[in-house]
Amino acid sequence: MADPIEHVIVLMFENNSFDRMLGCMKAVYAGLEGVDPNHTWVNPDFPDANHLFAQLKDANYSISVDPGHELDDVLRQTQDGNTGFVQDFVQHAPKAPAGDRYEIMGYFSLDALPALHMLARNFLVCDHWFSSVPGPTWPNRFFVHSGTSLGHTDMPNGFFQPAIHLYDQPTIYQRLSQRGVSWEIYYGDVPQSLILLEQLKLAAHYHHLDDFVTAAGRPAQNFPAYVFIEPYYFGAKQCDQHPPTDVRLGEAFLAQVYNALRRNEKLWMSTLLVVLYDEHGGFFDHVQPPATIAPDEHTKDFGFDKLGVRVPAILVSPWLDPGILQTQFDHTSLLRYAIEKWGLGPLGNRAAQANSFADVLTRRATPRDDCPASLPLPSGVPNPLDLALNAQQAALAGFTHHLEVNYTKPDDATVARHSRMTAGAYEDQSQAVAERVRQFLQQTVNP
Repeated sequence: MADPIEHVIVLMFENNSFDRMLGCMKAVYAGLEGVDPNHTWVNPDFPDANHLFAQLKDANYSISVDPGHELDDVLRQTQDGNTGFVQDFVQHAPKAPAGDRYEIMGYFSLDALPALHMLARNFLVCDHWFSSVPGPTWPNRFFVHSGTSLGHTDMPNGFFQPAIHLYDQPTIYQRLSQRGVSWEIYYGDVPQSLILLEQLKLAAHYHHLDDFVTAAGRPAQNFPAYVFIEPYYFGAKQCDQHPPTDVRLGEAFLAQVYNALRRNEKLWMSTLLVVLYDEHGGFFDHVQPPATIAPDEHTKDFGFDKLGVRVPAILVSPWLDPGILQTQFDHTSLLRYAIEKWGLGPLGNRAAQANSFADVLTRRATPRDDCPASLPLPSGVPNPLDLALNAQQAALAGFTHHLEVNYTKPDDATVARHSRMTAGAYEDQSQAVAERVRQFLQQTVNP
């Protein structure tokens, strides 16, 4: 049977491990590589290695600090059979409350995340999907978009003089455009994908998240073939699930996306929704990251011969039965599927050898008619406002400064935005970075 999928939608969240978010699904699927409450994994404390922290259920919806997840952190965390998570956390955040060490090892009980767990109960859980790099957000997202991070494993850390590298590699969006395949990116405030230089030339394909529901309500033939969704990363609407924000904001966002698709039956019947996380965020997972191959010749600082920590991944479509898929994937598996589906050009060695999930989409002769009509929307979720920018937000703020200085014409608000960034008020900073993106897109799309 031919692949019935006409629309691929990728919704990528932030910084959570498989064990933390979906390890509980072992109670539903006995063969799933998850958390066995009767035989949980442990990590030693620091500096007292004789004190052990075990995996405990009922993880909190938020954590007070952002755990370490740079390359050095992840290499320490995954040493000696993934026994370094707590030790790295203590060294990374020595002043964090002692209770947060339990959160590093903790996992959510079944149905504590109603939207995510309902999808996992009803569709296909990929329990061996690994992040592409044992490192932070940016390089892992670059692998989703292009199959490489050009040898970079770091993220910039300054507002006004950030270490912005020149990410000039070809992207999947370039390839789609060359083949005449429609695509769009929907974003909340700052689309991280815009950091790729080739994307700056394709600004007309960027749309605000508010437009997604409208697009999903149109006739299916008018919906793009490939869509990437970026959540809000900042402020009162932050829903990326990046620590320390409350993950229930992401639950609500996931439900909104799914429910919008389900309201359009023809679109739903021809769509694959991939729910995915960029990297583990410093939270424990018990599966050792496997070996892999480098995507290209850029291996000066790291060999890129090891995948990152396992992350949650669910394939959602009426063409898929509930269950688990234990094939080894990483983010370049998305590229492999798209390359073969639409006849796109190559995107590096990693994507060329990655496993695809195409075969599972051709097993049913007809689509299911028993899929959930909607996902529950959580209520009473606290406002996620932070006191300061986390590492991801600071890096994006630095990028928007780079964008404003190098790619946009100053306007009457430029000086005011600069002042708001230096004033240190979190919500003002959040609004300023979003305004910089809007200014760039408006000037580029409608010069």
